[in-house]
Amino acid sequence: MGVDLNIPPALPGVLETVLYARDLVPIEDFYRRVFGIRPFQAVAGRHLFYRLGTQMLLIFNPETSRIPPAHDALPVPPHGMRGEGHVCFRATRDDLVRWRHRLESLHIPIEAEFEWPRGGRSIYFRDPAGNCLEFAEPRIWGLQ
Repeated sequence: MGVDLNIPPALPGVLETVLYARDLVPIEDFYRRVFGIRPFQAVAGRHLFYRLGTQMLLIFNPETSRIPPAHDALPVPPHGMRGEGHVCFRATRDDLVRWRHRLESLHIPIEAEFEWPRGGRSIYFRDPAGNCLEFAEPRIWGLQ
């Protein structure tokens, strides 16, 4: 029995999430202080790569990631964006209480916190590049 090439393969999850920041020094400090994580890989002025369980959070400097690769480098296409991005981290209700306390203790403003109409809570705040970060219960999307 062969593979039906007319049916797309399943998408079991997201492997990488990308945010952009021109100045990576305050970003690295922020993610270390707030989340307690250190880069898995870093290239000064170009990128910070973080492992989050079975997923990766990549933070690129958009000015350097737009430069086409050198002829002897991996052929990753240029990419980048202008403006703020968004990422939402999965959290339980108890985690949200702890995250709120942590953000407040670090004097990081909470931009919004509310209960979604279908259930589940979210907390929004920003990193030094202006990226919108969120902690939310998966049930905001009807997930476990």
